[in-house]
Amino acid sequence: MQERRARVERRRSLFHALWRGNFEGRRRAPRRNDERHAVVTDWFHPQWLAVALLILLLCGADALLTLNLIANGAIEINPFMAPLVKGSGHAFAWWKFGLTASGVVILTLLGELKIFGRAVGTILYVVLGMYAVLVGYELFLLRNIPLD
Repeated sequence: MQERRARVERRRSLFHALWRGNFEGRRRAPRRNDERHAVVTDWFHPQWLAVALLILLLCGADALLTLNLIANGAIEINPFMAPLVKGSGHAFAWWKFGLTASGVVILTLLGELKIFGRAVGTILYVVLGMYAVLVGYELFLLRNIPLD
């Protein structure tokens, strides 16, 4: 039987592999419609980048507004984050942003996976809406609290 594979190793160049993977990605959906396991594709919906960036911007705004509210007498009700807001609040901001960014990346990677008949990527929109409401509420609190 004659060998059908090419003799040249196509994975020999890292730059070539990165170029092909980033700009010539072929996998845009799962191979089969009934796949139930997690599938990571080469392509993601462009609007997910905008949603992810908005989530991260609102996360940063939430961290700054939370620290500002705490400086004006509010308390952190999240028991996991409450110890981190003590002092300068740098640890709080880093943990908050890191955990949110990790979650956004995971949701984007698993965006095409179907759960309960819907794509996991729709959770990104829910998170964006929740952050928008939270930041709006914090702005309302800052505007209406008596400053000393």
